[in-house]
Amino acid sequence: MRVLAIESSCDESAVAVLDGQRGLLAHELWSQVELHRIYGGVVPELASRDHVQRLLPLVHAALAAADTSPADLQGIAYTAGPGLVGALLCGAALARSLAYGWRLPAIGIHHLEGHLLAPLLESPAPDLPHLALLVSGGHTMLIEAMGLGDYRLLGETRDDAAGEAFDKSAKLLGLPYPGGPQLAALAAEGRPGRCELPRPMLDRPGYEFSFSGLKTAVALAARSQPLDAQRRADIARGVQEAIVDTLCVKALRAIDDTGHRQLVVAGGVGANRELRVRLTAALAARGGQVFFPRPEFCTDNAAMIAVAGLLRLQAGERNAAGLGVRARWPLAELRPPPQ
Repeated sequence: MRVLAIESSCDESAVAVLDGQRGLLAHELWSQVELHRIYGGVVPELASRDHVQRLLPLVHAALAAADTSPADLQGIAYTAGPGLVGALLCGAALARSLAYGWRLPAIGIHHLEGHLLAPLLESPAPDLPHLALLVSGGHTMLIEAMGLGDYRLLGETRDDAAGEAFDKSAKLLGLPYPGGPQLAALAAEGRPGRCELPRPMLDRPGYEFSFSGLKTAVALAARSQPLDAQRRADIARGVQEAIVDTLCVKALRAIDDTGHRQLVVAGGVGANRELRVRLTAALAARGGQVFFPRPEFCTDNAAMIAVAGLLRLQAGERNAAGLGVRARWPLAELRPPPQ
């Protein structure tokens, strides 16, 4: 089976072609970072207008790169939520229109399920069941992935997510949008031990997260001394260490408690080098293994939507006609494909 996938949940327009036998044949992406940079964050109306302009050319480019015609496709997958409604509608409308014109089934995919399944693009790929640390956008979750569509939430953030903590801390330090990657790069120049920041909720049992207090501590640290280049780097290092420590402690606690020996780390924060190094070493010491998507598939992309779409279409799942996008869509509402 070969599928075309479209991702438009926020500020990336992306299209991919995935073949069940030959793997990923094409992946095209247009980032709106420069469009939104002057506003310091995503402007939903501008995002939607740009998707309208970019998506169809990306479809043509992906099909050409994959040497694929509509007759070679067996289905179309698109992101149905969660995300910005206007942006989601752009991708859904295009996907449904193409599916109707080409007489193909179309299926709406949960954006977070796409992130959870992104490591299946790599070799070796994780087995099911496994434990997953999902750190994407406004989400920080520990999940037992028992099977396709069967995800058991163990714990999540009570306020800010890890990615939000990176971005908001970067803004407090005067770093340009998008702040998370900028802060991680600056942290490499920081000195260890010069800025100790809180590790929220590590003194409590369970798998819940909280990062709002970290943001407050960063604001206080930024005002406590002159914010020269070295002080900024020291704070950036302290932020990264606090976030990575918190994620690692909670993830490893869940690994030990559940008995899983495979950990998947998915979402934009999964590209963080320090997090990768720490978790890889910790899982190896436990006789386990950690799986990351390659960095380009940690952030929003259509290849991950293609994986989820291919698996669900192969299982015989089909959606009724209609766009059916959702700004909010709890992962717990997902179900396995019908047997």
